[in-house]
Amino acid sequence: MIFSTNIFVFAFLPAFILIYYSCGWRYKSFIILMASYAFYGWWRFEYLLLIFCMSLISYYTAQITVCSQDERVRLWALRFGVIFDLTILGWFKYAMFIQDNVNGILTFANTEPYSTLDIILPIGISFHTFQSISYIIDIYRRDAPPAPRLVDFLAFGALFPQLIAGPVLRYKDLAEQFMHRTHSLELFTQGMYRFILGLAMKVLVADSVAPLADRMFSLPNPSMPESWLGALAYTIQLFFDFAGYSAMAIGLGLMIGFRFIENFNAPYISRSITEFWQRWHISLSTWLRDYLYIPLGGNRHGPRRTYINLILTMVLGGFWHGANWTFILWGIWHGGIMAVERAMGAKHAGSVWPRAIAWPLTMIFVILGWVLFRAPDVAVAFDMYQGMFGAQGFSIRPDIAWAIRPSELAMLGVGIAICMVPFLPNALRRPLSPQLMALVMSVLMLGALTRMASQSYSPFLYFQF
Repeated sequence: MIFSTNIFVFAFLPAFILIYYSCGWRYKSFIILMASYAFYGWWRFEYLLLIFCMSLISYYTAQITVCSQDERVRLWALRFGVIFDLTILGWFKYAMFIQDNVNGILTFANTEPYSTLDIILPIGISFHTFQSISYIIDIYRRDAPPAPRLVDFLAFGALFPQLIAGPVLRYKDLAEQFMHRTHSLELFTQGMYRFILGLAMKVLVADSVAPLADRMFSLPNPSMPESWLGALAYTIQLFFDFAGYSAMAIGLGLMIGFRFIENFNAPYISRSITEFWQRWHISLSTWLRDYLYIPLGGNRHGPRRTYINLILTMVLGGFWHGANWTFILWGIWHGGIMAVERAMGAKHAGSVWPRAIAWPLTMIFVILGWVLFRAPDVAVAFDMYQGMFGAQGFSIRPDIAWAIRPSELAMLGVGIAICMVPFLPNALRRPLSPQLMALVMSVLMLGALTRMASQSYSPFLYFQF
């Protein structure tokens, strides 16, 4: 089940809200858990056991680190819990990638390849794994209190507003909210506003430019304008798709009293890649910083080690997104640029690039990176790069030009305008007057529902991660 469907908007969500607000406080986590399992099981019921087992093992290994006074026992419990979660992620997400590469080597060596595995990737497994690992580590470090009730942690692990595509939550940020949280009409209305705003971002903008990006990336030997148009369309599609999902998740959380971390902060106005990662997918970038970059040594062991840690963190972050060499190269691209910026003096928000070129240069870096992120393989990515740099012509082919719809270009322009106005993304999140909020919600909801009625199934891009 996905948020941008009639079954969710008109059936699942109203039923959940009605039951949630009808029960007492002590049962609310149980209601959230059951609703979350129903939400996830709508896709594949048998994978509920996987989500349940990962949460259960993570909970009890963390409990051992709390109860035991023997540091060796605590350390082994930590290792077991983390390795268990990573093994589950590795099998479902990377086994076929490893097998394909091994078979490629065997074929090159004229050796019989292994039989092909057929593994279905559970949606949202990467997010669930990171959240489980962070819980075990935080409890081991005594940075957070353990969940007082198993049902609270199970509900956290399966929390349907963000289970599929984030934000990446940490239990320590929600621990107090599972104990005490506020429910009010004002908060519920703010949640509805954020949900509808996110829905509009997804179905009105992201889904409108998606066909344009798909057509350009499927072209053989794309020309310069075709390549750049496809890359720019995907740049807008990805932001509005993923930021739209995050806004919907935050809105759903507010509707039941939870306050989730903001996941985006106008990333396309960044003036460096370092700043970009402080604005894009904030929950992931902070997770990678706290649980990977800093444990690797961060910037504590000299410049050379700092650059290695930056690149390694981004490579692993890229590989987390998907089992494909394109994601590894994407991680190297971003990590390498961040290392260069660090060598030039960048550490926090701001830019080391000359003021006149800082923003356009950063956006070129980002767009070039998104080509790798979108392309199905390295060959397609480099075919796009050849087109972008003029190696395959400088004009749009007539049949391609005729296939471009005015609505696609119009929504592409709307998306660019929203991303480029610095104050607009944040202004859209601020509380409005009741009358203005009602008007905005009505217009956006009407537009979104009209679009939903006229299009086929359109999953969120981050479902595949």
